[in-house]
Amino acid sequence: MITPEYCRTMAAYNARQNKGLMSIIQAMDEDDLRADRGAFFGSIWGTLNHLLWGDALWISRFDGGSGYDVTIPQSINLVPTPAVWATERFRIDGRITRWAGKVHALDLVGDLSWQSASLGRDFTKPKGLCVMQMFNHQTHHRGQIHAMLTSLGITPQDTDLPFMPEA
Repeated sequence: MITPEYCRTMAAYNARQNKGLMSIIQAMDEDDLRADRGAFFGSIWGTLNHLLWGDALWISRFDGGSGYDVTIPQSINLVPTPAVWATERFRIDGRITRWAGKVHALDLVGDLSWQSASLGRDFTKPKGLCVMQMFNHQTHHRGQIHAMLTSLGITPQDTDLPFMPEA
């Protein structure tokens, strides 16, 4: 379904896109950052926090490390400030990149089982599908953030994969 090369490309893309957001977020006015903009998680800030939470949750399922001990509703308030977000974002992106750098084709086959605290039930799904979900979830919510920033007249960096310097 997917390859180690896909994982490495998407991990690099994720880290690059998040790094581009860091300077924007840290320079933003708090009111603009936290204003409800009608997105699924309300604000740019809520969406950034939810995305960080989701990445930590998924990578913990793949690398066996820890995630955050909150569920979806609390994810929008995961960290308190842009500086803390940037530190945690860098840390989680590093975990994803390290995992992707070590993943082998056999690591992407078979099933992954977990218990969802948010949904209160057990799941078993193909590992490849779960890895794709992590990367798709990132792109989906960064797209929402991109739209909210654009509506404020802020232009985030290019999001096209073929134009990444390392592609």
